Amino acid sequence: MDTERLIMRRWRAEDREPFAAMNADPQVMEHFPALLTREESDALVDRIEEKFDEHGFGLWALEVRESGHFIGFTGLAWQTFEARFTPAVEIGWRLARPAWGHGYASEAAREAVRYAFGEAGLDDLVSMTAVQNTRSRAVMERLGMTRDPADDFDHPRVPEESGLRRHVLYRLKRI
Repeated sequence: MDTERLIMRRWRAEDREPFAAMNADPQVMEHFPALLTREESDALVDRIEEKFDEHGFGLWALEVRESGHFIGFTGLAWQTFEARFTPAVEIGWRLARPAWGHGYASEAAREAVRYAFGEAGLDDLVSMTAVQNTRSRAVMERLGMTRDPADDFDHPRVPEESGLRRHVLYRLKRI
């Protein structure tokens, strides 16, 4: 899939090194429970690719059209952990720091929404993040997603002692 400035594609072997660097960057991973090792990052790419094969969609690698640089991912992922709103398809993103502030997350997420409600035939999407993650929350709001504070939850995959356990949930329905 393409946007004006981005190419959204399946993952390539050469994406693994810059992705591992992103996952080891404390600023990129500020709202996640832990940094990832190279092995953990590579295993995540393997799981992402398996989900494409299983569902026909997933977390697309993002490439800046003009430069050809890999900058992260944006896409769709089934969430099946135990929560009152699951199973659900989440729209999510993670970008390298140099890609922040250029509108890439919103641009790619709009294309992922179009795909979700078009080719994938989904009726609704969710997005979630730690309460403190104002940058991701702003992307969710730019997409037209809405939040009901009654839907906020403690993420079961985040350790109880973590200050990141409390999450906000945003929703978007196909019109």
